[in-house]
Amino acid sequence: MTGGGAAAAAAAAIANAVKASGAIIEVREEDFLFILGKTEKPLVVFSVPSFWSRKHQYMTSYQGFVFYTKAKEMIQLPGRAEIIQAGKIWTPNT
Repeated sequence: MTGGGAAAAAAAAIANAVKASGAIIEVREEDFLFILGKTEKPLVVFSVPSFWSRKHQYMTSYQGFVFYTKAKEMIQLPGRAEIIQAGKIWTPNT
């Protein structure tokens, strides 16, 4: 595959990922916590920093949208939250 063909394939892969996952909304850490506060038992998926991503990453769903944030330090999540640790969180353009 040529350089241009590889770039086009990568762009198509990203577009397909966005279509499959729907809208992912990146918010500030404090806004993420505010959203969690609006849910009785929020589900939070998180990943710890790695060599490639030096930040903690968090995702949750609220009213059909997926909200995403990242933080240098671990966020203190509400005790009522159901927490799932992912090996890696990937979002388009991260």
